[in-house]
Amino acid sequence: MSRYRPPRSAGTALITAEGAQRLRDELDQLWRVKRPAVTQAVSEAAALGDRSENAEYIYGKKMLREIDSRVRFLRKRLEALKVVDQPPSDLAKIYFSARVQLEDEDGETLQVRIVGPDEIDPKRQHISIDSPMARALLGKSLDDEVCVQAPGGERLYWVTSIDY
Repeated sequence: MSRYRPPRSAGTALITAEGAQRLRDELDQLWRVKRPAVTQAVSEAAALGDRSENAEYIYGKKMLREIDSRVRFLRKRLEALKVVDQPPSDLAKIYFSARVQLEDEDGETLQVRIVGPDEIDPKRQHISIDSPMARALLGKSLDDEVCVQAPGGERLYWVTSIDY
């Protein structure tokens, strides 16, 4: 059995202004705060002597590699992303960054916000624009019926509110 896994697609290159700011803040925190602290710890551990058996040195170098990897990813990703900070011209339809309230067949309400793949947050009901639900919602208007193909089967919703 092979360990090869084909690379994942990066997803849609859209992000809200809040999401872009969150990524910039993470990059700044890693580069200006965390990396210098770990570099200092590695330097102090290296001064203790034999590096081959020095757990602090080995762990610190591993942390530096992880931080550098994340910094490289964030820089490349922020360059590739398109920040959407203006609402669409037609506010009556569902597009990227919309907050949508839905009602299902049982009368239960669900509120979601359509965001980029870098901003997914299930606790805040932020769903990716690449998700099946978001794809089904895009372009719909108020009181439209939406059929979503979910892993548990087909689900039916009605759009009760759209906000940007």
